[in-house]
Amino acid sequence: MADLMTPTDPEPLGIRRRRLLFRANHRGTHETDLLIGGYVSARIGALSDAEMDALEEILELPDTDLADWLTGRSPIPPEADSPMLRAIRTAALR
Repeated sequence: MADLMTPTDPEPLGIRRRRLLFRANHRGTHETDLLIGGYVSARIGALSDAEMDALEEILELPDTDLADWLTGRSPIPPEADSPMLRAIRTAALR
């Protein structure tokens, strides 16, 4: 009989990565769910701690601004610009 305190099927992603993945896919608007969620879903397992920090900052930004920046409708302003945001935009524009 298996020990009830020991998981028999460990999660492939840690708690932080699962939370980030959920937040990226449940932004509030379908457009940003697709743009950010698609990027994060494809890369979450390989993100470094610093990249996850950068992603968390992006996930705090308003959906409408993110949608405009990621689709190229508006330029990314200097105060929000980051390598992570530019990488997500590059992936979204492909």
